[in-house]
Formats: sequence, structure tokens, C-alpha cells
Amino acid sequence: MCSLCGILGADGHWTDRVTDPGAGEARQASGTRRKERLQRCALANRVLGHYRLRLADFEGQSYVLRAATGRSEIVADLVGMWAAAERLAGRPCDPLDPALVAALQRD
Repeated sequence: MCSLCGILGADGHWTDRVTDPGAGEARQASGTRRKERLQRCALANRVLGHYRLRLADFEGQSYVLRAATGRSEIVADLVGMWAAAERLAGRPCDPLDPALVAALQRD
């Protein structure tokens, strides 16, 4: 899919909901949704760094996953991120990998 179709066709994934569903439009307008997306990226990057990958928000609608080699993929949501991560890393990406868990505990 081209990046434009990914942006225009995105309905939003449940992981992109604000943490307080009763907050309504005022929270959306205040930038909270964007802040929470950036926080999700930061958390995902702690795990993805183990695989030499980096996730970034893309216009508040999708994400860009980049490898250290310069390759990248646009992913619609965090669920799609894992398959793309394995393609870009060229190996399985297991968030429960003991080496990863140990590295995260050290940080």
C-alpha cells in the first residue's frame, strides 16, 4: 500500500485510543492523543532497539519502522509493527526473548 492510502484509509486501531475514553474531544484537541502515540513509540523503541530498529509516528495516522540499514516500512498500527520488524531485522522478534528482557531490566 502506498503511504497516502495508509493515511487516508486509517480508521484507527484500539491501541491508539486515549487512556481516558471519557475525555472526549477536549483531550483530542489538546494534543493528548499525539503525546500518547509518542509515548507508545518510546516504549516500543526500548524493545525494538534490541533488534536495531526504530519506530516513529507518521502524521498521527500510522508509524514508520526503520532498520539500521536504512530500510523502512510504514505500518498502520502496533500489531502490524511486529511482522514488519521481523522482515526488517531478518530474524524473529520475540518481545519475551530472555536476552531482551535482561537488557530491559538492566536499563
